[in-house]
Amino acid sequence: MRSAHKAALAAAVLLATLRVPVVAEGAGGTEGAERAAPADHPSALAPYYDQRPAWRRCQSEAPAAYQCADITVPLDYTRPTGPPLRLRVSRLMTSVPGKRRGVLLSNPGGPSTAALGDPLQLNDSLSKKVKDRYDLIGFDPRGLATSSPLRCGLTEDELTPFHPYRSAAYTEDVTRARDIAAKCAARNRTRLPYINTRNTARDMDVIRGVLGEKRISYVGWSYGTYLGAVYTQLFPRHSDRFVLDSAVAPDRFGRGTVQAMASGAEPAFREWSRRTALKDRTYQLGDTPAKVRATFQRLVARADRTPLRYAGSDEEHRGRALTGADIRDWLRPEFFDAPDRVAREVVALRKARATRPDPRPAGRADSFEDNATALHWAIMCGDNSVSWPRDPARYRHDAVRDGARYPVYGDFASNITPCAFWPRGSEPATRVDNRVRALVVHKQWDSQTPLPSGRAMHRALHGSRLVYVAGGRGHAVYAFPGAPACVTRAVDAYLTEGSFPGRDVTCRT
Repeated sequence: MRSAHKAALAAAVLLATLRVPVVAEGAGGTEGAERAAPADHPSALAPYYDQRPAWRRCQSEAPAAYQCADITVPLDYTRPTGPPLRLRVSRLMTSVPGKRRGVLLSNPGGPSTAALGDPLQLNDSLSKKVKDRYDLIGFDPRGLATSSPLRCGLTEDELTPFHPYRSAAYTEDVTRARDIAAKCAARNRTRLPYINTRNTARDMDVIRGVLGEKRISYVGWSYGTYLGAVYTQLFPRHSDRFVLDSAVAPDRFGRGTVQAMASGAEPAFREWSRRTALKDRTYQLGDTPAKVRATFQRLVARADRTPLRYAGSDEEHRGRALTGADIRDWLRPEFFDAPDRVAREVVALRKARATRPDPRPAGRADSFEDNATALHWAIMCGDNSVSWPRDPARYRHDAVRDGARYPVYGDFASNITPCAFWPRGSEPATRVDNRVRALVVHKQWDSQTPLPSGRAMHRALHGSRLVYVAGGRGHAVYAFPGAPACVTRAVDAYLTEGSFPGRDVTCRT
């Protein structure tokens, strides 16, 4: 996620009358993929693929070359004559005549992150030789921002995606989760089952057709890797050069995506305790890893008994009364990203005074946060409905189990969410299993999609190569500040020249 929605947001009916084509390559599994057709699209979808958008300047303050247009896509691809959705697409035509290869689509993650502005961001961060080859294309996915946004009418208290399991508060957690699902279903009942990754990938193929391209190239980060992988599964012959950075495990998308954060946090916590113990003279948190971990656990227990008024340097948390759960939720990604900063914050928290809890946020959420949260749950819950149990007792059991197994974040990741009560999706989750060529880029210490998730994506895409950043910390690599030159060289060579590594690549920070 190039921007995270809170700490986690770092996160079926078979087609019958019309089968949108995936022109299969004949190798690798195509389970869940549609039958091939001789044309790029079935005739029933021609009105969508043959649109001629009216491009216009996106914003008066933006460059004139940054253009936007609205197109329509079917709400339900099995009923193309049914109600449509409006989708907003952007472009920045940067390619050079004689060098142009095509278009480069992108998605920054989320799944609740708008992407209409991606061409401007990438224009600032991609190398000139990549921009010489591609026009940069962005779009807000269906249900988000400028593309037929969902609304649920949530309160500010209902925006926080994950809560830690507490026995005394569990009935309240169940009620909150049920209420969120009920609000979203009541406002979006006819649309909600069709807001999913498979349909967003189909929308991408409509964009391809509208742009007059035979194939598309793509860069996706975090959730955007899953969207890209689903596209390769549905449309392998339309997939050109794909880069999937900080990848989600495609076989665990849904509940498993969040639970991966919990399992990944434990080795990062142990690595943090090891590093911090070596600097005991600086931080005085313990001269062995075990002592450092015990210090942190005592701090969490103390804050859970009575919140601590934080007065440190982090602006987001300064002045807040933090519980032990707040501390774990805040510092979990920091164990991966910035271990020295975590040590300094723990030192500051140990000096914090006890205080009364902060009141819960009241009032209606603003429309942007309401929309982002609605889209987050629509994708996380609806894409893989079967991964979310329907019995609240199962969540209680799993949260207790995983809280003991993964003390940093296990009770957050396995606690109940609105997905327990969410309407079933319109179709099953996509099984990614193909031989499309792609580069999967991943750091060793990634807080939102830990390394096993990247390796799972690499296994699912049998034609892929893994570009692994040994010692790398943080989420997202390519086209971000501090990206190792080794990564930039490998990805740029692939996008510009089609230079595909013969084996996996290891880069070092």
